[in-house]
Amino acid sequence: MTDPLKAFLQANALTAPAFAPDSRYHGLDIAQWTRPDGVALSYVRRRFVPPPENFATLGEHLVEAGDRIDNLAARYLGDPQQYWRLCDGNGALRPDELTETPGRTLRITLPEGVPGDES
Repeated sequence: MTDPLKAFLQANALTAPAFAPDSRYHGLDIAQWTRPDGVALSYVRRRFVPPPENFATLGEHLVEAGDRIDNLAARYLGDPQQYWRLCDGNGALRPDELTETPGRTLRITLPEGVPGDES
């Protein structure tokens, strides 16, 4: 015998997002690939990063010896796990490349689609 309430709740359940709203993977689809032996593997579809010029500049940081990308994200963005936003705004594929050259100027950017101060 089937419990009608349980069946209704299961049929109309909201699915939780796979990633938190502040994750770089938020909103990306999860896909599956089936190996020849029948085992299904899940993966996150590719994330396409917009060009750095699509991000409004909030400020700049002059890299010093010993700077770490997570510490810079904490200082400027309020969360060390948001380091990927610094990578996106500066066109970096490897996070460490942003801090390996003292004297480099990093752009601190707003998320894509958030307009900056035009003055």
